[in-house]
Amino acid sequence: MDRRDSVSSIRVFSLNCWGVRYLSKHCAERYGMIADLLQREKHDVVLLQEVWSEKDYLFLKKKLANSHVHSHYFQSGVIGSGLAIFSKHRIQDTLLYRYSLNGYPYMVHHGDWFGGKAVGLAVVNVGAMTANVYLTHLHAEYSRERDVYLPHRVVQAWELQQFIRHTSAGADVVILGGDLNMHPQDLGNRLLKSYTGLRDAFADAGHFEGCEDGLTLILDNPFISKHVIAPFEKGIRIDYILFKGSCRADIQCSTMYTTKGSVPGHPFPYSDHEALTADLHFDALAPSEACGDSRARSCDRAQEVAQLVDILTEARTEVKVGVHCARRMRDTATRTGIMGLALLLLELVIAAVPWLAPGAQKTLPFPLTSFYLLAALCLAILLCTTWLYVFYSMELKSLQGTEDQMRLAVGGLQEKLRGFPVVEQQESVGK
Repeated sequence: MDRRDSVSSIRVFSLNCWGVRYLSKHCAERYGMIADLLQREKHDVVLLQEVWSEKDYLFLKKKLANSHVHSHYFQSGVIGSGLAIFSKHRIQDTLLYRYSLNGYPYMVHHGDWFGGKAVGLAVVNVGAMTANVYLTHLHAEYSRERDVYLPHRVVQAWELQQFIRHTSAGADVVILGGDLNMHPQDLGNRLLKSYTGLRDAFADAGHFEGCEDGLTLILDNPFISKHVIAPFEKGIRIDYILFKGSCRADIQCSTMYTTKGSVPGHPFPYSDHEALTADLHFDALAPSEACGDSRARSCDRAQEVAQLVDILTEARTEVKVGVHCARRMRDTATRTGIMGLALLLLELVIAAVPWLAPGAQKTLPFPLTSFYLLAALCLAILLCTTWLYVFYSMELKSLQGTEDQMRLAVGGLQEKLRGFPVVEQQESVGK
């Protein structure tokens, strides 16, 4: 069959499994339910997040050995990235990029830093088409009113769009699934979609079934802490399936589904997140239908470029806030370390005076136990502050590096904007 006449489809499934062993409720039972669902529905590509235990991945791999022959588990961080992909189609290649920023190691109760958040790429052959399938999980929000992780999540969104743009040039179609931990209109989401041209399966679906407004954290889910979504009337949407075609293939989302709380016949749902399923249909374009010139003109329109400049400027502002906070924390660690060092030196001087003064009694001026305890405290302060200084220096450099990249990108976009006719620029500014 001629490639230009071929028509293909792919069914994509995405779920944050909430698979923290010994902490997540009914973990083993839910993985069994997830495996049964995937065997029954026979999705083409399955994108799972928070599969924190490799034993759980191996369990799913064994259960899905007949329905999803190909699979890959992305290793990263202390406990793993939690990312796993299962596919009916052959996986030709994989690649993992770990985000440079991912929270703070001393925020143990949040745990994101230990997960090694990353984006995984699997190159999948779907018939005659090459699909770049991306899977990711960004840092959680925890507090919308005081989101201390916003600069980190913006940096992750920036690195995610860079990774997609720089690795997807040879792909016929691009698919991204995962828990982005961002609302549809959040800055990182707008930055990701504007820069890459990815489209939201929920927004573009010809038919939708599931939770109202495509919500993926809902009040009806018994695993959800009510205070998490209390500020929102019904729930929030933070899980996505995004896609785009190319000049070689057109792609559309015909149907989008989400689960809705507890599974029929079971007392609890698959996870604390709702699962997503998108039916994507694509067909190859003949050379005469290729969208090279028209698409380039569409992407280069002044209004789109001006909008991207605004989004990037907003993102730079948030990253600069992160730079200021990181520098302040590093300076605090430095001052605390100096105080600890000064206290240790003072203790040593006081202890040495009786030994240096002629004729003085050669005994410590205070109890030996107190001497050792104070010395241990000073050394602990020095070690902790040194470690924090190193950590905040690394965070600061990552934030500054991202801000520099954004500054260069804004300059390039403004240069491109100046190349448009004056009339078109005025129209875009007026809007």
